[in-house]
Amino acid sequence: MIEARRARAEDVEEVMRLRTVMLSSTTGGEVATGSWMDNGAAVLHRQLSHPDDPLGVFVVDRPDEAGLASCAVGSIDQRLPNPTNPTGLRGYVYNVATDPAYRRRGFSRACMTALLEWYAKRGVGVVDLRASPEGEPLYTGLGFTRTKEPTMRAFIPVS
Repeated sequence: MIEARRARAEDVEEVMRLRTVMLSSTTGGEVATGSWMDNGAAVLHRQLSHPDDPLGVFVVDRPDEAGLASCAVGSIDQRLPNPTNPTGLRGYVYNVATDPAYRRRGFSRACMTALLEWYAKRGVGVVDLRASPEGEPLYTGLGFTRTKEPTMRAFIPVS
């Protein structure tokens, strides 16, 4: 059985490396590294040091050497309740990645299962994600379905 565990501070660099793996697979090309990686590492360090933080990071270690094979990262957001979400708690999965050398072994499934259990223990009954075509069968198998809700986005200049 594959064991997923909560990420620790010493996993931060590997989680960020796996983030570039995920971003590369969704964009179809290399992802530039830079200050965003340092910013991400700082966020992870800060949030992993607070067990009650609304960030869940679950990882699977490489079976044959040091480092991580896979990770799943999600957060909890408090929104106003509505008829389909009476608590207003909503989960969002925004980083699921498996190192290419370790794919098709169930590592992402183990990470996602641990993340979904983490959500359930915190009273989160609604979880969203965006699926790549490669990931969609995994998510469908875990109970995710396509929604009719349209998504729009604005990029706001930050000073």
